[in-house]
Amino acid sequence: MSTVISVVGARPNFMKAAPVKHAFERIPSVRHLLVHTGQHYDPNMSDVFFEDLGMGRPDLYLNVGSGSHAVQTAKVMVEFERICLEERPAMVIVYGDVNSTLAAGVVAKKLNVPLAHVESGLRSYDRRMPEEINRIATDAITDLFFVTEESGRRNLMHEGIRAQDIHLVGNTMIDSLARFCASHAAPRPDGDYFVLTLHRPSNVDDPAALRRLLDAIDEGAGGMGIRFPVHPRTEAAMRASGDYDRIASNSRWRLLPPAGYSEFIQMVRAARGVITDSGGVQEETTWLGIPCLTLRESTERPSTVEVGTNHLIGVEPLMVRDAVARIAASAPAGTEQERHSVPPLWDGDAASRIARAVVRYLEQHTHS
Repeated sequence: MSTVISVVGARPNFMKAAPVKHAFERIPSVRHLLVHTGQHYDPNMSDVFFEDLGMGRPDLYLNVGSGSHAVQTAKVMVEFERICLEERPAMVIVYGDVNSTLAAGVVAKKLNVPLAHVESGLRSYDRRMPEEINRIATDAITDLFFVTEESGRRNLMHEGIRAQDIHLVGNTMIDSLARFCASHAAPRPDGDYFVLTLHRPSNVDDPAALRRLLDAIDEGAGGMGIRFPVHPRTEAAMRASGDYDRIASNSRWRLLPPAGYSEFIQMVRAARGVITDSGGVQEETTWLGIPCLTLRESTERPSTVEVGTNHLIGVEPLMVRDAVARIAASAPAGTEQERHSVPPLWDGDAASRIARAVVRYLEQHTHS
């Protein structure tokens, strides 16, 4: 029996890894271990996601906690090396673009363990984003590339990756979303509020810039409500500047703690639109058919723009205000049964394709 280790560290990883874990549970030739590095360790940022996604507890927990990018990456490397030496995995699978992704990938490769990267090939071409550095560096050492959309395949080919090592499998985050929606009825459409998420350093670390962004959103929303699950990083910045209390005093705003998976998806399903700087939320709203305004100049997920649900609006206050006002003035998106375009293979079965490809890889390399 081959041991395969999946490494997760932050909440975006959990939605991507849960379907893969479930897929390997149906394959008797593989012993699959889920390692949680503890990069996100707050219960609202971690524990509730494992419960909502039906993942059970992680098999191993590294408890690395917070710190600078360098400190966090180094802690993961030290602790994950110990796990690899003890478990002797046949393959390590990493997900997305967080610090844990790069750290675990480097450890695996230096121990000559084959590395698979789920969500490989995505590129924003903005190297000021820490996530972009993690994506590029991880793909430089990956053996088995699982891409979510055609742009990922093109990017990897351009970077010299062999076509036979690239697998367009679809999106495991959509696997989680499809499974959830199949078992949870859509809430009654409300349409009178936006959902807002903000966490990227470029948007929240400068108090003046963050204030301008929040005020532009407020002005554009007009009389509509704004439900804002506040990321810990964003809350700290808002409290330091006094904006947290100022915004909380506005009756149209609801400042909420970080939402669990179930709570967040149900909130989005009934919203008029979503305003975000998150990568994963761009994908979820695309599949759900909910208008999404992305507060960035570029996206590593161009398929979400190409199918028409995601709009890159940047962060210039007037552009943000006008974009929010357009959605506020539009008719609600309608029911999810009014099926819209989604990228190829975003069909809820990506994890099964990944598991089959991993088994084939292990069989070929075990007997080679």
